[in-house]
Amino acid sequence: MNIPFLDNWRKRHGAASDTPVSDTASSDPEGVAQLLSECELLRGLAGREGVQLDDSAESLAELDQMLPRWREDPEVSPWLGSDAGLYLGTVIVRTVPGAAWWFGSGGEPVVQLPSGRRLDVLEEGAAWAETGTPELSQLYAEFSER
Repeated sequence: MNIPFLDNWRKRHGAASDTPVSDTASSDPEGVAQLLSECELLRGLAGREGVQLDDSAESLAELDQMLPRWREDPEVSPWLGSDAGLYLGTVIVRTVPGAAWWFGSGGEPVVQLPSGRRLDVLEEGAAWAETGTPELSQLYAEFSER
């Protein structure tokens, strides 16, 4: 998977453009976590709706309650879905002890729990943006269980 903003991040941090994402993540996990947490489109939309995204489980529940006006624009929905998935992953990584970003063979970001269980956040975010299910807060509850 091509993550366009990753190339800019690599340039800022002196990594070669052909450096595998997994190598970048292991050498600078906090930098990668910061990069994946940007979610600019989602944060902008949420802010306009009065929802503050503070990387908490409560903010996921607030996102679930927003009216899905973005579904009227087929060009926005996929990007918003990616942002929603990355935000879900951010909340899990920041609040569940031992959870971390992991990258699949295609470079797709996945959240891995200490148990080894993995969540494809982009897939889940896309489903949420398109249909509203599963709810982000529901996924968080499921993946934050010990």
